[in-house]
Amino acid sequence: MGEVRIGLSGWRYREWRGRFYPHGLVQRRELEYVAERFDTVEINGSFYSLQRPASYQHWAASVPADFLFAVKGGRYITHLRRLTGVETALANFFASGLLALGPKLGPVLWQLPPRLGFDEARLDAFLAQLPRTTMQVAELARRHDARLEGRTWLEVDADREVRHAVEIRDETYRDPAFLRLLERHGVAFVVADTAGRWPLMFEATAPLVYVRLHGDVELYTSGYADEALDGWAGRIRGWADAGHDVVVYFDNDVDAHAPYDAAALARRLGVGPLGAGGAATVGVRT
Repeated sequence: MGEVRIGLSGWRYREWRGRFYPHGLVQRRELEYVAERFDTVEINGSFYSLQRPASYQHWAASVPADFLFAVKGGRYITHLRRLTGVETALANFFASGLLALGPKLGPVLWQLPPRLGFDEARLDAFLAQLPRTTMQVAELARRHDARLEGRTWLEVDADREVRHAVEIRDETYRDPAFLRLLERHGVAFVVADTAGRWPLMFEATAPLVYVRLHGDVELYTSGYADEALDGWAGRIRGWADAGHDVVVYFDNDVDAHAPYDAAALARRLGVGPLGAGGAATVGVRT
């Protein structure tokens, strides 16, 4: 039986204040509030810019010992460089502080941009560069450039597996060769529900299944009905029963749908602080 974790794509959303976050909760305690209710979250700021080691240290200190962070890979690598000539960029990304998360470092998400079609040689070369252990992360990170001098974290407290996942946004990836490539590299395919905008497939290509729920009716905006959540619960049970670990992140952040839908799914599956029947609640949706 695989492990299942349900969480959120990020936690800093202004409009969640007073809807999910209680009135008066200071911003610096928002992650702590999330971690009392869920056991995983995506760090999305790393997609837009390199974060600092102090930030990763702070995030790690704000959550319980068994919490897990997924970290989104930088758009400079995926969207600007489009996976090519990224050796130094990868070193900078991994040097910026991911290792400061210690045992709370979870999978690294690589979201490919729309109109970046499937090119087997290009993707194969990129996946081959990715570090698969924390020791390999540190080795790669030491090749950072001068821009990161004085703001790196290269320490490894233990050698652990580092998992990777790829999210697609182009129809050309509906190709068996793409899935075989992920399987060969042991990289998870991201099962992404995007309200029909980009491909939705349910393939498990690695020991990890990575799910992102962006909304099934309107992208980022619509909440999930009970029937839809029942369907996702069934799929997740199937993957877990087959021995896959599963992480699920809700990204329908508009109107604070994400935390309420994540809580409802966690309770259906009996996982996390909410699903385990703990005292934490998500309040009343307004």
